[in-house]
Amino acid sequence: MRKNLFLIFAVLFLATSPVASSAAESFDFNDFAIVDGDYGDILPEDVYLNDDAEIADVGGFDIAGIMLGMSFEDVQDLFFHSNGLYAPRDKNGIIYTINTDWKNNLDYECRQNGTVAPDALERCINSLARNRGLLYASQVHLVRENTGETIVVYFTSNATDNRVWRVVYNNDVNEVEGSAEKFAKQRENKILYFWQSVLDKYGGPNSGTDHWISSTNSYDPMLIAYYGALDLVDNGRNATDMVKNSQSARENFRAKSYAF
Repeated sequence: MRKNLFLIFAVLFLATSPVASSAAESFDFNDFAIVDGDYGDILPEDVYLNDDAEIADVGGFDIAGIMLGMSFEDVQDLFFHSNGLYAPRDKNGIIYTINTDWKNNLDYECRQNGTVAPDALERCINSLARNRGLLYASQVHLVRENTGETIVVYFTSNATDNRVWRVVYNNDVNEVEGSAEKFAKQRENKILYFWQSVLDKYGGPNSGTDHWISSTNSYDPMLIAYYGALDLVDNGRNATDMVKNSQSARENFRAKSYAF
């Protein structure tokens, strides 16, 4: 479980039919995982500026070159077609998703056409979603093998142009190697080195001890630092995407044609 840096350093949305991603068309979707979208750990909370602090340009922050608002194609070019520090993980480096509201629509549509067996139903839903541009790259998983660092990049749907809305970075500073005094000192040094690197890159937090905020609205871009982790997030971009999908899916639900 992540530990907030405060504890550590206390002493110190409307498309009717979204357009399919051109990058997605080059893949055989059978080779990639398709999962339901679930970002339930995102719980926006109130943020505030520290005394004498200024608003940060969080929209201009990056993690390993990845910025909020980048397209899936741009991220793909950075890490799939070049030999950089990070590379896609060996299995399911890209995760594809169908928005839940649209998936419910397609489930109903497939069932109305007589498809009810679970495997056949899943194939029907995925096929319709792919053909209508509703299946999109929702996550990219990157690893840096020699250090064990990982990055997960989250994207909005095609309804909002498949853009980065969240970047989560993790390293191993919280790994426990032993209980002896030397190991405690090593862990402490790892933590301090990571924290100093964070400060060198982004400057000091302007909200509490671990938040860089672009406004006091928690739906605007912000960076949050944890024990061995960074979370660069734009909750507003994600919320807009969900609203657009929900409205569009509701308006395009293919119910039977009733007459009375």
